[in-house]
Amino acid sequence: MAIIHSNWMMMVRNDMIKFDLKYFALTISLFIIETLIALYVHDNFVRPYFGDVLVVILIYCFVKSFFKLKVLTAALFVLLFSFAIEFLQYLNIVEKLELQHSKIARTVIGTSFSWEDIISYVAGILIVISIEYFISKKT
Repeated sequence: MAIIHSNWMMMVRNDMIKFDLKYFALTISLFIIETLIALYVHDNFVRPYFGDVLVVILIYCFVKSFFKLKVLTAALFVLLFSFAIEFLQYLNIVEKLELQHSKIARTVIGTSFSWEDIISYVAGILIVISIEYFISKKT
């Protein structure tokens, strides 16, 4: 009986894992845009707000590149992940892990909690859900 259960679980997992070139290409494109923003944009809107909107879209596309998940499932996962990272910023996790001198850690994890970031993440996920909805209506 355990063998049958184990085989069934493997089948479910294999059905969920599927490479999607379209989402992967979007991931790479968004990563390049995010990198360019981080390197060359030093303003009070694009980098702090638009960059946060784009980062959840990037993470969503990355997840969808490898996992066959429903739109709302993937979107909720990404949103909760983003909230978790923001909460870790509230706890000053970079300092607690003694990574404050690591530019990569400060950039990837972030160093300060912001309600504006939370709003930006929600906006990004709403954009994802809207685009996915309109694309599904066309097909």
